[in-house]
Amino acid sequence: MSGDLPAEPRETSGATTSLVLGYVRAQAGDAAVEDVLRRAGVPCTAEELSRASSWTSYDTRIRLFTAATEVLGDPDAMFRVGRAALSHCMHPALVLLVRAMGSPRHVFRQLPRAIAMFSTTSTMEVLEVGARSATVRFRLRPGYVHSRLDCAYAQGLISTVPAIFGLPPAEVRHSECESDGHPGCLYQLTWQRHRRWRRRPVSAPELTALRDQVRILQAAATDLVASDDVDSALQRIVARAAEAVLAPGHVLAVTDPAGGPPLVQGVGLPRAEVEELAAALLAGADPGPHVIAVDVASGRRTHGRLAAVYSPGGGPLGDERQMLAAYAGHAAAALDLLLALESSRQEASRAGALLAVAHELAQAEDAAAVCRVVAEALPGIVGCDNGALFLWEPGAGSLVTAAAAGQLGGQRELLLQTSLTAEDTPELIGMLTDREPRFLDPATASPALAELLTRLEVARAVAVPMQFGRTFLGVAAASWAPGRAPARLDGDALDRLRGVGDQASTALQKARLLETVRHQATHDALTGLPNRVLFLDRLGAALAGTGPEQHLAVLFCDLDRFKAVNDSLGHAAGDELLRQVSARLRAAVRPGDTVGRLSGDEFAVILPGLTRPEDADRVVARVRGCFDETFRLDGTDAVVGTSIGVAVHSGEWGAADALLRAADAAMYRHKHAGRTGADAPEAPES
Repeated sequence: MSGDLPAEPRETSGATTSLVLGYVRAQAGDAAVEDVLRRAGVPCTAEELSRASSWTSYDTRIRLFTAATEVLGDPDAMFRVGRAALSHCMHPALVLLVRAMGSPRHVFRQLPRAIAMFSTTSTMEVLEVGARSATVRFRLRPGYVHSRLDCAYAQGLISTVPAIFGLPPAEVRHSECESDGHPGCLYQLTWQRHRRWRRRPVSAPELTALRDQVRILQAAATDLVASDDVDSALQRIVARAAEAVLAPGHVLAVTDPAGGPPLVQGVGLPRAEVEELAAALLAGADPGPHVIAVDVASGRRTHGRLAAVYSPGGGPLGDERQMLAAYAGHAAAALDLLLALESSRQEASRAGALLAVAHELAQAEDAAAVCRVVAEALPGIVGCDNGALFLWEPGAGSLVTAAAAGQLGGQRELLLQTSLTAEDTPELIGMLTDREPRFLDPATASPALAELLTRLEVARAVAVPMQFGRTFLGVAAASWAPGRAPARLDGDALDRLRGVGDQASTALQKARLLETVRHQATHDALTGLPNRVLFLDRLGAALAGTGPEQHLAVLFCDLDRFKAVNDSLGHAAGDELLRQVSARLRAAVRPGDTVGRLSGDEFAVILPGLTRPEDADRVVARVRGCFDETFRLDGTDAVVGTSIGVAVHSGEWGAADALLRAADAAMYRHKHAGRTGADAPEAPES
C-alpha cells in the first residue's frame, strides 16, 4: 500500500505532519526535528512524515504536537504552526483551490469538506459566515480523546485563510472547548476587508503554488518513466497521485495487457473496498459523489482508471479533477512506454532511445522543445533516415512543420518552410477523418505531396496522427531515401513511430498546461492584459534597452466613476466595462507599446522609444479619446472618464518600480486637483 507508514491507521494527512516538522526545522534546526521524533516515539523518518501521501494515526499526531511543544519550549507552538502554514509547506493544490474560491467567506463555507483533506477524526460545522466574520464548531469524532494542542493547531490553521488573499490572518476567539466538556470547540473569527483592491499586492503564495504544481507534474513524469516494470509503475502511479491530489484514499485499476485479471493498486482503503471500487471503475459504473475518477488513457489506448476517494460527505473543492487528469496522462504515457519496452526487449539500443526521449519530454516545457526532441529521436528509434513533426493549425486548416532532423541536408530548410493545407492534401483530410496512418511515396501521393517528397529526395514515408483524446494535434512522420526503406512499413517501424507519437501527444498536452499556468500567473484573468508582475518585468526590460538619447514614458490610468457603475449596474457590468476599456486602450496605443491592468480599475501603458518627452502627449490624447464615447453596459449608456499620470524616463538605467510610482503619484495629483479630462498631465522626468 503505497505511502502508508508501518501499522498506522490513516487518520492524519502528511500535509499536517509536514507542517509541524517544517516549522520545528525553521525555528530550531534539523537536530530539533530529530528530538521531536525521538520524544514522540515515532518509528519513521522526517522525510517519510513530510510526504503528502503518508498518513498517520491521530495518536501519532498528538504525540508529535506534544513533542514539538516541549522541544520549542513554547506553549503556543501549535497555534503558530497552523498560522505559519503558508510559509511552511502547505500543499500547493490546497493553496490554489482556496485561492480559486475568491474570498475568505467562500472558503469558510467549504471548511467541512476541506477538513477531510487533513484528518478523518475531526469534523467542522459552519454556524455563521459573513463578509468579515465566521463562527465554526470543531468537533472530534467519538472514540478519540480531545487535545488542546489539536484545538490550538486548528485555530492557527483556519486563521490563515484571509492571508491567502493578501489580508492579515483572522483573529480567533475561542469561547468553548471540547476539553472543558462542551460538545465541540467554538471558534469565532474576524478578519479585515480589502481596503482597496488596487493596493493589494500580487499573491506570492498563489504564484509559488502554481510553480509547485508544475514541479509536481514534472517530477511525476520523470519518476514514472524510471520504473523498470509494470508493477513498480502502478505502485508509483498511486503514490504520486496521492501527492498530486490531496484525498484520504486513491485507487488505480488497469486492464492486464496480457488478458489476465485486472491490475489493482490502492492506498488508504481496506483491500475489499479497493477491489470493489476497482471493479466499478473498470465497468464504467458511477463510483459515487465522494469519488473523482479519470481515465488513464493515451492517444493510443485506454489502460484503466484512477480515482481519488474522499470520506462520505466530502469531496473535491475545485479543479482536483483537472490536476488528476493531467497526472493520469503522464501515467498513461509511462504505461505506454513500459508496454512498448516489454514487447521489444531484444532491441536494447532502441529501448534505451525510447527511455531517453521520455526523460527529455518530461523536462520539455513548450511545444517547440517537444517537437525538437521527438524529431531528433525518430531516426534512432524508428530506424528511418529522417524524422519530422507537423503541428495542426485549426484556424488556417493546415499542417505546419515544427521540427525536422536526419539526413535532409540542404532540404531541411525547405521542409521547415512547408505548410500543407487540407484542401490541397487529400491524405490530410483522410487522416483527420479516420485518424489512421498514411503510407506515402512520390508515385501514389497527391500532386502537392508528391512534389514535396520528390524535392526532399524521399522515396517512402509513413505518417501517424498525434492526438490527445479526440483532439487532433498534428503528425509525426518518418521517411527514407531511395533504396533504404524496409520492405514493410506497417510492422515494427509503424509500431515504434506510433509509440513515439503517443509520447509526443502527451508531452504537447503537458506543454499546453504549462503555458496555461504561466499565462494565469502573468495575465489578468478578466481582460487578458499583462498583470502587475508581467508589466513590471516588461518595463524593466524596456528600461534596460533605452539608449542615452532615448526616452520612455509610463502612463498610469485610473477610471473615474467606476464605483458608481458597480453600485448602480452591478459587478457584471463593472467587469464588462473593464473589458471594453481594455479593448479601447489596446486600440489607442502604438504597436510595441504594452497595456497592463495593475489592479481593480487601474491600467498602465509603457511607451518605449520616444524621441522627445513631448511625444507621449499624442498617446495621452488618444487614451483620453477612448473615453469620449459612452460605454454600452447591460443596455445602458455609461459615461466613464479617466485620470492619467505620466512619468518620463530619459537616458540609460532606471528602476521600473520607481517610474511606475512616479506615474501613480502624477495621476493622484491630477485626480486630487479635479483635472480628470481637460488638461494634459505633467510629465516629470524620472
